[in-house]
Amino acid sequence: MTDSAYLAAICLAWGLYGLFHSWLAGSQTKHLLIQRWPALKASYRLLYNLQAAILTLPPLALTWLYPGKPLWHWPAWIAWAAFLVALAGFLWSMRWYDGMDFLGLRQLHRHDAPDDYRETLILSPLHRCVRHPWYSLGLLYLWTRDLNAGWLAAAITITVYLAIGSQLEERKLVEVFGDAYRRYRARVPGLIPRPWRCLSQHEIDALSRTDQAEPPHSPAP
Repeated sequence: MTDSAYLAAICLAWGLYGLFHSWLAGSQTKHLLIQRWPALKASYRLLYNLQAAILTLPPLALTWLYPGKPLWHWPAWIAWAAFLVALAGFLWSMRWYDGMDFLGLRQLHRHDAPDDYRETLILSPLHRCVRHPWYSLGLLYLWTRDLNAGWLAAAITITVYLAIGSQLEERKLVEVFGDAYRRYRARVPGLIPRPWRCLSQHEIDALSRTDQAEPPHSPAP
């Protein structure tokens, strides 16, 4: 296989992964699948996470196996520092998430959730400066690895997907949280933190009051 074919295959593999991932995450897709197979209601989140993890393996393998020439080599201290910052940020922010709910394990025991069930808009310290901190931390790691042509192709494709996917995700967040999330989105950047646009505690409290004042919504189906 030629270099061009390898690079095209890497971009295609990551692009297809992103499309399938977003398609399954869509409210309409989830609603249609649960209508067809009602038993999926409780296990959808868990199965979604499992397939997302498993389906990363083919594009990852394709990227790692590509014998491309090195393009850029980061000093080891920068690469390791970025890795540790990303890891620490991810683990720290997990304190503000319900891990059981995020993984989909709690949903297995929540068959009879009321129709007016809605989550609470919870903003971790990282969310004060960027709307999608896990995506931002992932991009930090992604772009501080040693680059060859294959990894560069993967990094570009993944970055484009995260930029588009984050916008699709926010459509659901607006459905659930209404004006509170619209105000948050207008105030805080999406993927690249800017210190001068971080929320103060006063603004966090104001958004929380707006969220509580919103009428209850059903979570995105």
